[in-house]
Amino acid sequence: EKRAGGPGWSFFKKDTDTRRSIEGGGLIISGGNFHGEYPAKVLDFLAIAVTEIANIAERRIERLCNPSLSGLPAFLVADGGFNSGFMIAHCTAAALASENKVLCHPSSVDTISTSAAKEDHVSMGGFAARKALEVVQNVETVLAIELLAACQGLEFHRPLKTTKPLENLHALVRKHVRPWDGDRQM
Repeated sequence: EKRAGGPGWSFFKKDTDTRRSIEGGGLIISGGNFHGEYPAKVLDFLAIAVTEIANIAERRIERLCNPSLSGLPAFLVADGGFNSGFMIAHCTAAALASENKVLCHPSSVDTISTSAAKEDHVSMGGFAARKALEVVQNVETVLAIELLAACQGLEFHRPLKTTKPLENLHALVRKHVRPWDGDRQM
């Protein structure tokens, strides 16, 4: 639309692009201002999907730490009344799994008008990316706690052995982290 004293072109806002129409030839040039809703949705779904991995891992940690479910010493440590063992590690895993549930509220369902109402539908894709990264980092921490708890659980079954691949994994972990025989910084 031409305004008095304005340029011979105008901007037409579409959901996925900004187009510039130049009068006189009907030529439309894409401005390349693509809408980030699709990447935002993918990142939202990624966060939702990987959250389930932490949820499952946290439940396995509970089963390992709970003597009525595992038959192992409470919180995977000898002298459980004196040592807390994996109690706080399990609380950490549970807290991160719960935090992920809040972080999984989809960013892509939110929008707010910006740029003097030129951007009427904002994808919130940047926030979706930051949240997805935080969820993935939380999941990595929960999985690390589960790995340490599983290796600790194996200690209580010695001298019995598990499968060769699991024994190799246990040995790799034990190169870096010694068994918990008493409380210390984890």
